Amino acid sequence: MTLTELKYIVAVARQKHFGHAAEACFVAQPTLSVAIKKLEDELGVTIFERGGLEVSMTPLGAQIVAQAERVLEQTAAIKEIAKQNKDPLAGPFRLGVIYTVGPYLLPTLVKSMIERVPQMPLVLQENFTVRLMELLRQGELDAAIMALPLPDQGLMVQPLYDEPFVVALPKEHAWAKRDSVSAEELKSETMLLLGNGHCFRDQVLEVCPEMSRFSTAGDGIARTFEGSSLETIRHMVASGIGITVLPVASVPDMGAKDGMLRYLPFSSPAPDRRVVIAWRKSFTRQAAIEAIRQAVLACDLPGVSMLDEAALVQ
Repeated sequence: MTLTELKYIVAVARQKHFGHAAEACFVAQPTLSVAIKKLEDELGVTIFERGGLEVSMTPLGAQIVAQAERVLEQTAAIKEIAKQNKDPLAGPFRLGVIYTVGPYLLPTLVKSMIERVPQMPLVLQENFTVRLMELLRQGELDAAIMALPLPDQGLMVQPLYDEPFVVALPKEHAWAKRDSVSAEELKSETMLLLGNGHCFRDQVLEVCPEMSRFSTAGDGIARTFEGSSLETIRHMVASGIGITVLPVASVPDMGAKDGMLRYLPFSSPAPDRRVVIAWRKSFTRQAAIEAIRQAVLACDLPGVSMLDEAALVQ
């Protein structure tokens, strides 16, 4: 039995698919499948039931996977303990960031970190919330910056800032000269959304739930189109396809009048999201977490409300 085999069965349990699990582990599917079969033969049990579109765990397999998760987490803890005699601010720090935060926070955060702790370079990875959570649990990331709510994963979480949402629309839109817009008014507009997997998509659908009930036949309350990134959506709005909702940190200048877009705040109560930093409870480089948190608090992100609150268990 090896740690690699345990990592593979945990990945399959989470992905419910051998191919997707292999991609998540950066190995070929035959390599992963052979390793898991070898482990099953060694233990004399069947961990996964093959067949159908999804892979499912046997009752005994579920117990084995749960124990494997604990073993992997404790293994990561051992590595962290070994670093305790060293400077916790020395050496690379592996930080994950969700797609809708990274492009707007990282330029100022990296600059702030270089100025404050140049001995701790950031190894950065942008990804979806679900994937970042997996990498945290597997010890592949030290911490991740994400938006609430998070799945219940037993992580330590500390708030960083609250970020209001704003509406982006073409400069010729009928609302362009208004001071604000209500969430209720969005349901009459053609809306541009991020694709499935983005937590910000779900947050926007909470603002205007009618969009999630849209009929593809075109006779729904609203019409929607999808984009792969906020920047792609911004260009689609400029071209006149529709309007969208953006986090305020992604807006270069709320009052700009000379571009192709206009930005409007929401009328009160304005929807927003809370951005947090999360890490494993067993992670020992607490000084590094605090250094990143302080660097974020020092970032100039117009429109957001920085927070200085105690950590909590998620």
